[in-house]
Amino acid sequence: MSVFRRSVLAAALALATVALPAAVAPARPAAAALPTAAVALGDSFISGEGAGAYAPVVDVNGVAQGFPGWSAANANAYFCHRSPNASLFQADLPGISARFNLACSGGQPYDIANASSTRAKGRQVAAQLDQLRTVARTHDIDLVLVGLGSNNSSFTFGSVAEKCANRFIADAWTGWWEFWAYLGGPVEQKPCTDADLGTAAQFTAATAETTTALRQLLATLDQIDADGQHRVVFQDYTNPLPFELDQSYWTEDSRDDTRDKFRALGAERYAAGCPIHRASLAPGHRFSQGLGTLVSSVRGMLAAEFPQDDLVYLNVQRAFDGARLCESTGSPGNALATPIRLMDGPTGTFVTSLSGYDKLDIQRIANACGTYFQTCQESWHPNAAGHKVLGRCLAGAAATGARTVSCVRAPDGTVNVS
Repeated sequence: MSVFRRSVLAAALALATVALPAAVAPARPAAAALPTAAVALGDSFISGEGAGAYAPVVDVNGVAQGFPGWSAANANAYFCHRSPNASLFQADLPGISARFNLACSGGQPYDIANASSTRAKGRQVAAQLDQLRTVARTHDIDLVLVGLGSNNSSFTFGSVAEKCANRFIADAWTGWWEFWAYLGGPVEQKPCTDADLGTAAQFTAATAETTTALRQLLATLDQIDADGQHRVVFQDYTNPLPFELDQSYWTEDSRDDTRDKFRALGAERYAAGCPIHRASLAPGHRFSQGLGTLVSSVRGMLAAEFPQDDLVYLNVQRAFDGARLCESTGSPGNALATPIRLMDGPTGTFVTSLSGYDKLDIQRIANACGTYFQTCQESWHPNAAGHKVLGRCLAGAAATGARTVSCVRAPDGTVNVS
């Protein structure tokens, strides 16, 4: 065989050897797709506070904490109040095979990347991002519902609600000359103003905190999500109280809430779930709108930073229209939010009527909420029916092609997302 022919044959064999694996080698089996998941992160409006039937919560030590008793420390992981009735579980989410509630009542931006147990008044749970990483090991995360911003280092929803309700109760039961009745010191009796709820500087600080936390969330999702495809829904907040009380709650015994001492009216509004001055309602709604602006602006900033991510702002501020506490007669039975709930100590029995109590009784009952916050933390949150409505809002946000959507309840009770 000539040298030339040997060279040609060698070249041909070499080409065949290169092409052979692609032509005849058996294909490798594709990696099995992980089951899809929707995950909830954030605070009480996401965890299911107020919806009941709370599930055990794994604490920072890996121990599942069931109900520890009403006198247990409020830091107990159980009081994250993760409910199977939360909106995440109520939403129609085609294609989602599993749902994980990692939110915690009282959650703050700090808790996203840090163990809540490492801050003052935090609960004994791991960082929500650490919990999310655990989910990502076994599931492909396709949807994340996050509610964050109402609690932060400047203000918390609980402190705002407590402040305005306490002022009304003090005004109803105590004359201006009777401040001595409050052994812990004077209690303010004037309606809440905008500055009492959240100043411009406080909202600026809260926005910065929330942005930092959610930036960490998006960066983590981009690292751990199996296929890199996920929608993040940024939900804002629903005010449990109306813009104006139904007229039947304006006066009792010919006294309104601008007079000094109006116990019958105070008892009536407490029983209906709305112990609040009428003059506090407008500042309360401006506060809620401020939270909406916070969430919307955070979503806008992060959409610019993460242009490849699928981020949706869900405005739910009108999701309870017509069904807020004391918006009509029959409250709280026909409302989508829980009434103010107090106990006379950690008894497990809610005080549903304040009729017949004197001012020292009222002080004792109010102090129980401060000492054992778990006895009253369900107050003014979406109830199970309210979370069902929010579930419809989430379903709409999960399916929409828009990046800013509003969820509105019509007078006939239908819920529209547009």
